[in-house]
Amino acid sequence: MLRIGRIEYANCTPIFRALQEYEPGLDYKLVGGVPARLNAMLCAGLIDVCPSSSIEYARHSEHYLILPHLSISSVGAVGSVLLFSRVPLKELDRRNILLSSESATSVNLLKILLEKRFGCRCNYKVHTSSFYEALREAPALLLIGDAALRASILDPDLLVYDLGQLWHEWTGLPFVFALWLCRRQVAIDRYAEVADLTERLAWSKYHAGENLQSIAEDSPEASWMGADRLEAYWRDNISYDLDDRHLEGLILFYRYCAELDLLTAVPELHFLAGSSQKDS
Repeated sequence: MLRIGRIEYANCTPIFRALQEYEPGLDYKLVGGVPARLNAMLCAGLIDVCPSSSIEYARHSEHYLILPHLSISSVGAVGSVLLFSRVPLKELDRRNILLSSESATSVNLLKILLEKRFGCRCNYKVHTSSFYEALREAPALLLIGDAALRASILDPDLLVYDLGQLWHEWTGLPFVFALWLCRRQVAIDRYAEVADLTERLAWSKYHAGENLQSIAEDSPEASWMGADRLEAYWRDNISYDLDDRHLEGLILFYRYCAELDLLTAVPELHFLAGSSQKDS
């Protein structure tokens, strides 16, 4: 039985709902958690496959293979990786920024944008306080996932910067927040199961895209986000593809991470054997 990590954010709901509803009876176990926890579980071999933070692949690429044509990305505004700030970005230089502890990819993206695009060298600290308490402690706060979506609905009297939009305006490329990763040894030992899951995920991606309205109407996130807004978020902000442009954006992200010593080197991309996705 494959153990599959499930990120407990709204951005993953369509794929997993389609996988469960349109592919009943599959022999797998879902393990829920936030990205940082699932990254650690995947690295430790406690799960086998996961939509995992793209920075996790770069840090431990020797452990993983990438499932082709699948990601959690944005081509422009992502809607759920947001910097809330009391001051304009360029005024954050040398100041403190509070961070989510749930995703290193978004944290590194923020550091790249602030330093390389806006010339700001900031101090960073993980926060554990509430939204408004955090913004009394520091001028800016990074939130991701459902926490960012919930905070944006509050319509706070703050400047709100969407990191996906800032990246796309700067580079013209998609930003890949998560890759579907499989532990390399699992892919070798249980290749047929992993290849079958990859096909089913691709099928689920297609069917989710065709049924966003019905999925939104029956999703728990609709209780606080509203079905129409939830559907628009999936349709307008989230990309589940991994094409050549996505890969170009991913490699550029890794290159910038290496330039800022956030990574020791730019990793090569290695995909599940037999896939049509080319190595880069």
